[in-house]
Amino acid sequence: MTHFHPSRNAFRVISALLLTCVSFMLSMPQTQAQCTRENKAFQAGETLTYDLYFNWKFIWVKAGTANYSVRKTTYKGQESLRTDLLFQGSKRLNAIFPMKDTLISQMTPELVPLYFRKGALEGKRYTVDEVWYSYPNGKSHVNQHFLTHEGELLKTQHETEECNYDMLSILNVARSFDPSSYKIGQRIHFPMVTGKKVEKQTLIYKGKEVFEANNDVKYRCLVFSLLDYDVKDADKEMLRFYVTDDQNHLPVRIDFYLRFGTAKAFYKSGKGLKNPQTSVIK
Repeated sequence: MTHFHPSRNAFRVISALLLTCVSFMLSMPQTQAQCTRENKAFQAGETLTYDLYFNWKFIWVKAGTANYSVRKTTYKGQESLRTDLLFQGSKRLNAIFPMKDTLISQMTPELVPLYFRKGALEGKRYTVDEVWYSYPNGKSHVNQHFLTHEGELLKTQHETEECNYDMLSILNVARSFDPSSYKIGQRIHFPMVTGKKVEKQTLIYKGKEVFEANNDVKYRCLVFSLLDYDVKDADKEMLRFYVTDDQNHLPVRIDFYLRFGTAKAFYKSGKGLKNPQTSVIK
């Protein structure tokens, strides 16, 4: 039996980057008024499922699943869309390294962020990220809390004239943007709230490819790479991802380049989609 010992940092990367994967479409607005967006890509009732795999010493091992869902609700008496994302390790993985990440995002129907929470169980460590959004005087203000695995609560605040997004709300906003005018090699910059700080991210458009997902369906996809600027090599690729070339902009494949190997997330199933799947190749 092959022993599989993933790093806890690998799961932090996966949970963050699976959501970041479609934010290539985001061209950041400069005032709070511009944070309001028309939702063209998804609707309440949509659910998506992914299979997660790791390459460990030349052997591919299924590491677990990811489940994404959207529903109508209220937040502090205000109508909202709630997005939930659950990362769950497989039985084999949990026997070695328990992993369960739960993410929640509350947004207005016009896709303005209201609240974000991420609870992450990774091995023996449990951490919580929380972000509360407000918009005083035409600016975007975020109040951030991070509960460490040792029980220490860290608090930070950030205010800017740009719109601020967390890893889940940025997904929902980005899915409604049109990347048809992008050119191969084009770089896209955007900020993202993490619960502790605001980070700048950069993506590069790679062009179009065809990919067959885990539902045995072939999709025409747009391909992008995410770069890591926290390392000495400013052009180090953290992941490469494939999203459908239609109005749904579903991420159907994500390749993660980690210190110990490669990980992949493959789209398995979905229902409640808002738009026709015109990217399907028959």
